[in-house]
Amino acid sequence: MENEPLIDETLKSELSALYRAEDRHYHNLAHIETMLALAEKYRSLLHDPGAVEAAIWFHDAVYDSRAKDNEAKSASLAAKKLSGRISPDRLARVAAMINATATHQLPLLDDEKAASDAAFVLDMDLAILGAGPDAFDAYETAVRREYGWVEEPMWRAGRAAVLKSFLARPHIFHTAEFRQRFEPRAKQNLERSLAALKAG
Repeated sequence: MENEPLIDETLKSELSALYRAEDRHYHNLAHIETMLALAEKYRSLLHDPGAVEAAIWFHDAVYDSRAKDNEAKSASLAAKKLSGRISPDRLARVAAMINATATHQLPLLDDEKAASDAAFVLDMDLAILGAGPDAFDAYETAVRREYGWVEEPMWRAGRAAVLKSFLARPHIFHTAEFRQRFEPRAKQNLERSLAALKAG
């Protein structure tokens, strides 16, 4: 059972349809595919690549920019869709990884291997922060479109708070691999974005 892919073709089609919704400008299938490519690249460092893949596929399955419980709902959807094809322990790990993407703080997991996998999921989700300036700017524009209903002054204040919270951390990324590859550029991107928000 552990060797069968958790995300079979039927489930991929179902989830892909959710990610293709018209109001998703960043949290869409391209974001999932980018994360899956990173998971493949770092596969040798993952303890349970199947659980990581499942967490990636489900982590933004429910996405409403006006809601505060998207991750919890996405984790519930994962539990519903994966029950019967995954052990309760493994499902709990997948759910913990999904829920952790709400705050990007490491979930409290007793198991070091599970904690390491969760760190990779969080870093893959935020890899865009360390992308080249053009890709980062395109991401910022896409996220702004997802929050098109928020008035500009509110958007600036809210977005600035989010970016500052990442910059205030000792590290933006949890794993040594992602820190090395993405951290310096992520800091530059966030600082540039903050300056633009302040300048209006």
